[in-house]
Amino acid sequence: MIDDRRIGVALNRNLGSPTAPGEAVESELYRLIERRSRQKDPDEESELWKESVRRYNDRKQEQLRNEWCEYHQGQAARLRAVFEPLIAGHEQQAERYRNQPKGAG
Repeated sequence: MIDDRRIGVALNRNLGSPTAPGEAVESELYRLIERRSRQKDPDEESELWKESVRRYNDRKQEQLRNEWCEYHQGQAARLRAVFEPLIAGHEQQAERYRNQPKGAG
């Protein structure tokens, strides 16, 4: 089978109405433009995404700061509850030894 179409010769393609192919192309372009205009600008989308990430990170950092603050306050209270009585006990022992007469032991 020999193909009698010559290289470089346009194929017969029907782009809509055979009577008005220019109008079909024009309406297709119009639809393309309309569709693209409804899509979000990638640069704008990227900036919105970056702003969203920044806000999320700020909230996360604030949450972590609050949690660390609570942790250290709790640790301070726990250590105070344990060590203040120990300190007081050692101070009492030191006072007792300070007040003992010489040679008692």
